[in-house]
Amino acid sequence: MSNLDMDDVKRRMDASVGNFANELSGLRAGRASTAMLEPVTVDAYGARMPLNQVANISVPEPRLLTVSVWDTGLVAATEKAIRDSGLGLNPMAEGNVIRVAVPDLSEERRRELVKVAGKYGEAARIAVRNIRRDAIEVVRKDEKSSTISEDERHGFEATIQKATDEFIAKVDSMLAEKEKDITQV
Repeated sequence: MSNLDMDDVKRRMDASVGNFANELSGLRAGRASTAMLEPVTVDAYGARMPLNQVANISVPEPRLLTVSVWDTGLVAATEKAIRDSGLGLNPMAEGNVIRVAVPDLSEERRRELVKVAGKYGEAARIAVRNIRRDAIEVVRKDEKSSTISEDERHGFEATIQKATDEFIAKVDSMLAEKEKDITQV
């Protein structure tokens, strides 16, 4: 009996795909989304804190985000953090609410976003392949220690490869969908 836990392998591959989906959700495709502001951190109380820990983020309109800062003293720091985040957003403070208009994407910015999505996709594929490599190592060690036969090793490797192909196909499909979403005008 092999030491390979195929359920664990699939769970880890699924986690890599889930992480990829989360990264893609942060890439805006012209519509406002609370996920756009997830990478933003604010200097608050002497530490860098995620934006969602100092404010509520909502999407009242398709091209507008509102950030309701809980502590009035952090409004300026939050506004600055959003402006300096590199997301190309221009926040406007009104009391303790910050309005963030989501501008249309230029063709150049769309191309950049497609490249970033491609990098995320490649990182996800590499993560899945690394999990495959680790699983195959376990199976080969089992064969060397005579726990399983050569035929069993081939069977396990085929199962591992099949799972790898499925998860890479998921990544490719998600990437193609996001690229289509980004490039639509």
